[in-house]
Amino acid sequence: MFDPSWASGCPGCTGYANAVGDLSMLRKCDTTFAMVSRAPLAKLEAYKARQGWEIPWYSAFGGDFNYHFHVTNDEKIAPVEYNYRNKAELEANKVPNAISGEEHGLSVFFRIGDDVFHPYSVHARGTEALTDYRALLDMTPCGRQQDFEDPPPGWPQKPTYG
Repeated sequence: MFDPSWASGCPGCTGYANAVGDLSMLRKCDTTFAMVSRAPLAKLEAYKARQGWEIPWYSAFGGDFNYHFHVTNDEKIAPVEYNYRNKAELEANKVPNAISGEEHGLSVFFRIGDDVFHPYSVHARGTEALTDYRALLDMTPCGRQQDFEDPPPGWPQKPTYG
């Protein structure tokens, strides 16, 4: 979501965080939704303030958290894997950005005392179940209008109405 060298967060991840909505019911169930990125905490906090987010956001700067959970890929640090696919599978499927750099994912952790468990992770479009804005765009003729997706034959890349 936020590489240490970037000036701002990923536009897709920013849209996702903006669309998450009211999380107050999670707190009532002793559950926390938090974000983790590799940028230094000061950079994350400044961006969080500009966005008006109240979501807790932690920095993994200098650590291996993002590599361990396969949302940052650098084969000098760890074998490339994203969305449970290895480098060869990612290349064959022409997955944008996943071979090197930042991607997104959602992991669930459960704590009992001092023991922390990792029962679930999902990546790529599997993370979208928490918001509905992309599902709504998928129903429109022009869809998500992402640069790496070709429009259906005869359809414009950008909407012509408006």
